[in-house]
Amino acid sequence: MELLSPAKNMEVAKSAIMAGCDAIYIGAPAFGARQAAGNSIDDLAAVVRYAKPFGVKVLVTVNTLMDDSERKQAAQMIHELYRIGVDAIIVQDLRLLREDLPPIRLHASTQCDNRTAEQVIALQQMGFRRVVLARELTIEQIRAIRQATLQANPDNPIELEVFVHGAVCVSYSGKCFMSERLMGRSANRGACAQCCRMAYDVLDADKQPLRDVNGLPMLQRYVLSLKDMDRSAYLQELQEAGVHTIKIEGRLKDADYVTNIVAYYRTLLDKIQGESRHMANNPSFVPDPAKTFHRGSSPYFLHGRSESMANWESPKSTGEKIGIVTSCRERKIHVQLLPDVTLHNGDGLCYGDQGFQVNTVAPLSGSSVALTTYRSVRIPAGTMLYRNTDTEFLKSLHAERKIPVEVSMRKAEHGFSLEMRSLSEPLWSVNCSFAYPHTPATNASQALEAQRTQLSKLGDSDFVAKEMHVPDEALFVPLSTLNAWRRELTAAARDKLTTLLTPVSDNTPHTIDAGMMPDYAFAQEPLMRCKYCILYEMGHCRKQPARLAPNKEPHFLRLQNGTMLELRFHCKECEMTIHATT
Repeated sequence: MELLSPAKNMEVAKSAIMAGCDAIYIGAPAFGARQAAGNSIDDLAAVVRYAKPFGVKVLVTVNTLMDDSERKQAAQMIHELYRIGVDAIIVQDLRLLREDLPPIRLHASTQCDNRTAEQVIALQQMGFRRVVLARELTIEQIRAIRQATLQANPDNPIELEVFVHGAVCVSYSGKCFMSERLMGRSANRGACAQCCRMAYDVLDADKQPLRDVNGLPMLQRYVLSLKDMDRSAYLQELQEAGVHTIKIEGRLKDADYVTNIVAYYRTLLDKIQGESRHMANNPSFVPDPAKTFHRGSSPYFLHGRSESMANWESPKSTGEKIGIVTSCRERKIHVQLLPDVTLHNGDGLCYGDQGFQVNTVAPLSGSSVALTTYRSVRIPAGTMLYRNTDTEFLKSLHAERKIPVEVSMRKAEHGFSLEMRSLSEPLWSVNCSFAYPHTPATNASQALEAQRTQLSKLGDSDFVAKEMHVPDEALFVPLSTLNAWRRELTAAARDKLTTLLTPVSDNTPHTIDAGMMPDYAFAQEPLMRCKYCILYEMGHCRKQPARLAPNKEPHFLRLQNGTMLELRFHCKECEMTIHATT
């Protein structure tokens, strides 16, 4: 499987590549589903130049809905993206296929609401080469879609891409209109206001607060804020189900997050696939998803509905458990640490949706420590603390990736030839010839060892010599000459890599007929359509033995500003919808 990483900009793209990804997806100058993560054509060209020598593909998001004039502008932009060597574009607005597009690969965004085999097959018929499947699909549904697409086109089946890590939209992607209705910011136009991360009161039909399993009123709870996805334990199943690409969410995430998570999945994939395709990838740390941003974890429907998919207490990064507060007074906190936990000055700690930074850490007896903070805090004794910023871990985040090569020195008619050949995709080789007399070495073993050592010293270049071959006949060449030859060979290899930047042509026709044209009219109702269900999360599922006494329906959500939203539960479809109230 291919490992696809997000990239907000050039800095993050470099981090993803160094950490071992096979491809990155990054925002176009306009029409990307994250307005805050756009990049200029010149910046994207620099990303392409950096990525291609490592065999890393560059996918660009053009995945918002557009009006007629914008589609013309987007088509012109896509020609520029094709010219600079972008491998594919990710699209939501299918009407873009009616424009004059270059022969570039098209990937159907998850915003197209790709939940059925019929949808996926229809997209392939339009000319799409890959589909990003809906996050809500189970492993059985993914497997069934793979089988259906193989039957529909056994010679050239469409590629399937699935999310495996990161933030999850509570609504089916492409089916959320709440941000547009409540905030005037369209999620389908790249400006989501993240209404799902806001706090709500949950009310019954009499507008009275419901109570949770502990009997507490459900006031100002983050009931739509889902935990982050983590499917790292199921990569083998996804591969066997026919998944082509696994995708990490996070085009707004920073370089630290991307380095950690990409390195984590690279390590897991290499174990599953039996060999390292990135033998020159060398992280200097042990990847750990708990050490960078996460809201808790869930496999999210991969094996069906599970309890506790949301974190009602906080929409922020929860971090890792570190210990229990034993006492707290203004800026001084005593904490009983969990086993193997070490705190550092500057660490960020949190409880619920509140957080603070550690100023100093001093040992007490046993595993207890005394913390001082930069501001006064009030934390009840017995409160579990979590660390969401580990300063020492962040300092350790570094990964280095080089292109593994084979270097060969051969005796030629009038001197010597040197060849450098790549050992990973993309495959290439360069040769340099040098005139030099054939003089037998006085010390054969020393001469051969010097040739191996000097020619393999590729230093701070993008290459690392994994294999080294020298002539069987020991001939004398001064070290200074070997070094000069090596520098010339390395320069030739760099020049060779520029030839890898030519656009990748895809001759699949891009077509869309009237029968396939989706209706993009703004939908007033529902504002959200969700597989996630508050009723189930509360213990009120009508299909399960109730843990709580049922409340009078309908149920409502109320924002802090008084805005009311109605919840409707569709048990036959096992879905929940959210509607504006009149």
